[in-house]
Amino acid sequence: MEKARDAKDVLELVKQHNVKFIRLWFSDIHGTLKSFALPVEELGYAFEEGMGFDGSSIRGFARIDESDMIARPDPRTFTILPWRPKERAVARMFADIYEPDGTPYKGDPRYVLKRNLEKAQAMGYTYYLGPELEYFYFHDDKHPAPLDEGGYFDHSPDAAEDLRRDTILALEEMGIRVEYSHHEVAHSQHEIDLRYADALTMADIVMTYRATVKEIARKHGVYATFMPKPIFGQNGSGMHTHQSLFKGDENAFFDPNDRFYLSHVAKRFIAGLLRHIREITLVLNQWVNSYKRLVPGYEAPVYICWARRNRSSLVRVPLYKPGKEKATRIELRSPDPACNPYLAFACMLNAGLRGIEEGYELPEPVEKDVFHLSEKEMKKLGIELLPGSLIEAIEHAEKSELLKDTLGEHVFHELIMSKKIEWDDYRVQVFPYEIERYLPIL
Repeated sequence: MEKARDAKDVLELVKQHNVKFIRLWFSDIHGTLKSFALPVEELGYAFEEGMGFDGSSIRGFARIDESDMIARPDPRTFTILPWRPKERAVARMFADIYEPDGTPYKGDPRYVLKRNLEKAQAMGYTYYLGPELEYFYFHDDKHPAPLDEGGYFDHSPDAAEDLRRDTILALEEMGIRVEYSHHEVAHSQHEIDLRYADALTMADIVMTYRATVKEIARKHGVYATFMPKPIFGQNGSGMHTHQSLFKGDENAFFDPNDRFYLSHVAKRFIAGLLRHIREITLVLNQWVNSYKRLVPGYEAPVYICWARRNRSSLVRVPLYKPGKEKATRIELRSPDPACNPYLAFACMLNAGLRGIEEGYELPEPVEKDVFHLSEKEMKKLGIELLPGSLIEAIEHAEKSELLKDTLGEHVFHELIMSKKIEWDDYRVQVFPYEIERYLPIL
């Protein structure tokens, strides 16, 4: 289907494809997809005036005394949902959220990303990303019972292959380009890799990808989850995020004369990520469960260093191939697929830009397997660790001027408050592990 450029294009496409309902999609501060539907007859009004709604019940949105919000559809995000009936089609558009006076709502995660992208644009950069989202298929949402016991790149049972195939076909129907898919390391763990795109487009794609994976799984009678660590003793799910800055058509990360083929811009961007990563980890890994993945021994990068071949490092630089200058990029390996992509991409970008603006120096790469270094060796190399729990991440985030600048006052305070509530809810629980381990001996 051809892409829409403006409201006029959307109105034409609606007629051509017999669209009966439009869903407006947006995100709360945790990255949970929110939506509401309107009959196609209301679409013209939605473009002209926006659709009013009560924001007081949306996580991280307005208080009840300032709850009126306006959702304005972005016509460039129009697509028909392929899992809905074709004869009475349902389409979706992402919506930007506004105050009643027409100003952008500061609690809208999509606005947070747009605001940070303006900084990059003012410096002459376009920010591109290519995330790799891992996820699991289970029989239902009550128990993490795998559909298969395959491993990395194993040929999957037909049922899993059908799930991935149908998901890719649905994504492609919506204009989302897929590079390839495969079975991941853990039982019943899979990955569909997305073709890179600019940051705002990619954040919308991540939201769409997660919804599509879940919808296709539901149609097959199974459950898909992006929970970072659902199975004890197996690898968790990450969202390794490849990223680069371009100036026009030129990759600003590439330098043919550097021994690593990295420009000063790329090195300082990496240095910014390394210096500020602990402050932004609350956004990249925002759930209690996220920190069950961020432990040594399961390919999770907890060591703050960079390398080219070493996958135990936090930042990896894929090797340069002659003639592929535009593919020069860095890969941040700590985020997980349950993050809010709008806020996560904004944080990665702002940390990298801070490194560029202030000329941070990049340390030497660490090509040793950090998993096997002693504490003394890590100290000598200056290697620190990511936060080991949600409360530790909160403590780093609370003190971060960069995070507050990235998110804005409203989202910063709402996120900190909601995560403290989550931590308090978690720490008062008594888990089966404690009963099994302690009750017989204490």
